[in-house]
Amino acid sequence: MFKICNSQKKVKINAFWMGKTEVTYDEYQLFFEEERDPEPKPAKTGPDAITRPSPPYIDFTLGMGKVGGFPANSMQQYSAIMYCKWLYAKTGIFYRIPTEIEWEYACKAGQKNPIEPLDEYAWYAKNSQEKYHHVGLKKPNAFGLYDMLGNVSEWVLDHYDAEGYKKSESPVFTDKYADAIVRGGNFQDEKILVSPTARFAADPVWNRRDPQIPKSIWWNADAPFVGFRIIRPNPQPSTQEIRTFFEKYLN
Repeated sequence: MFKICNSQKKVKINAFWMGKTEVTYDEYQLFFEEERDPEPKPAKTGPDAITRPSPPYIDFTLGMGKVGGFPANSMQQYSAIMYCKWLYAKTGIFYRIPTEIEWEYACKAGQKNPIEPLDEYAWYAKNSQEKYHHVGLKKPNAFGLYDMLGNVSEWVLDHYDAEGYKKSESPVFTDKYADAIVRGGNFQDEKILVSPTARFAADPVWNRRDPQIPKSIWWNADAPFVGFRIIRPNPQPSTQEIRTFFEKYLN
């Protein structure tokens, strides 16, 4: 049992493995390059379809770094989930982004006190030089996970609900991607926002430069501070449960 956020609510968490680092640009590029469509067409439909990312029209990294271990960034939550679907198609193993509860449990790693000294564990406004850095350079937490705080904020499966922690269902789901949540803070944030309990909903400002109408479901043109990491549930869900999951979050 685990107390979520700063509430007294206790929740049960099923076993899972989590990536030691945020998904890197090198890893994400394998998906992007294989599935990229130079002339985007209407999205495929159906539970087994993997739609193709639209090509980025600017350098979303803003020159901060791509290959060589930098975190993948600037993607929408939809893109992160589609990456997981691509991994499933490639490996036969189901991966997904974590729920808020799973993410916070992994971030706290059994600790009740604030993570200090923060400079040793996270890239944030004080020490980042206004850019993200290679993953895994700071100290890991007690679970051996790197950059759970700072560097880039991480997508979780939930969508924003101010009362979400008072509800029994996890994750909280709406049909609007604008409500998706990021956790952990990032290289731009002040210390108070780089916390295991801080949570933020996606902001339309993250994609204000996107010239498309409607806006891209793949990219956030103005959010180089947003990335993700993945988990592998244990035990694995059934094939039907996996199909239902992707239908729910991608259709």
